[in-house]
Amino acid sequence: MTARLDLPVGADALAAARQVVHSALVAWGFEHLEDVADAVLVADELVANAVRHGGGCLSLHLHAHGDEVTVCAVDGSAVVPRQREPDNDGGRGLRIIEALSQAWGVEDLPDGGKRVWVRLVGSR
Repeated sequence: MTARLDLPVGADALAAARQVVHSALVAWGFEHLEDVADAVLVADELVANAVRHGGGCLSLHLHAHGDEVTVCAVDGSAVVPRQREPDNDGGRGLRIIEALSQAWGVEDLPDGGKRVWVRLVGSR
């Protein structure tokens, strides 16, 4: 199952991403609150990074196959996310993603943007 959402630029993108991920996973049978909450948190972190550091159009892609869920954020920037020391301005997002996920990565897109993906394993 797949869902794709073009996101508004700015803070509204975060609320839209959280709502779509929660609604889609529940509709797809992911009923364990912890699994859904983890995916919502990952989507929130991905989209927050895309809004803050990315550029151009933003979109969120969600894919489920069996018990595996992949959450992707697409933006127009070629800058690859990197871990940094946490401070008052952030620096915790990738640490959260790594703690919750099976794997994550970045794919360059032909138009100069990137797709940041996170793979989670849940249960139905």
